[in-house]
Amino acid sequence: MKKYFLFLLAFTFAAIITGCSKDNMEPAPEKIPYQKMAEGYATGAGVKVELYAKKAFSTGYNPIYVALYDSISGKPLEKAQITLQPMMDMGTMKHASPVEQPSGNAENKLFPAAVVFTMPSGEMGSWTLSVSVSGNGRQGIATLPAVVTAPAVARLKSFVSKADNAKFFVAYILPDAPKVGVNELEIAVYKVKNMMEFPADSSLTVSLTPEMPTMGHGSPNNADPVHIGKGHYKGKANFTMTGLWYLHLGFKAGAAVADEATYFEVNF
Repeated sequence: MKKYFLFLLAFTFAAIITGCSKDNMEPAPEKIPYQKMAEGYATGAGVKVELYAKKAFSTGYNPIYVALYDSISGKPLEKAQITLQPMMDMGTMKHASPVEQPSGNAENKLFPAAVVFTMPSGEMGSWTLSVSVSGNGRQGIATLPAVVTAPAVARLKSFVSKADNAKFFVAYILPDAPKVGVNELEIAVYKVKNMMEFPADSSLTVSLTPEMPTMGHGSPNNADPVHIGKGHYKGKANFTMTGLWYLHLGFKAGAAVADEATYFEVNF
């Protein structure tokens, strides 16, 4: 009887300890399926800021995902007003770049945004990305480093309009992984207002002409990109075979030709 009582007591104690451990155990944080690019604290807001991306930053269009956490509890914040400010410091001058700001609501605990870095980091200068956080009594800014590389194939072009001398940046977005056949084509266009402002532009008419320069032919069944919002234009590019293709883009401002020399290379 004594042995049975001791066994029962030990079993009951173990069950209590196990139950308490489970009750007090905090849920494991969800793994974010992107590469962490930088982290820091928004001074004054009590918020930890983390920046994520699918791949390393490069010159051109970069989707960015912002994660916010209460700096004391570590709990994710899913509502906040966030403003991103990219800045290139070239020593004697500074300039910003086009940016697509996050909405006030997180998606799966991340705030999607995008930055179009207009040049790589290096001897010419260095990039930072300031993240301003406000809302629910919070107010602060985290300034984080951003290392930007030059891609093997240019994914950002610029032109000066023949119609009015306005300058534009054109960022290539899709197709990211081209295939033989009809592909979604997407670009984003931004007008250079000054060194700090690059509003998305919806005023241009865009035409598309694919060319395979080594074979001397183009392709049928393409669709000219049309504006779908926030400076993004979508169309279709038909690649009839693998190899090097030029995607020639034409831009018109009203009836006037703005540019006919911009093209992007696709090689697969």
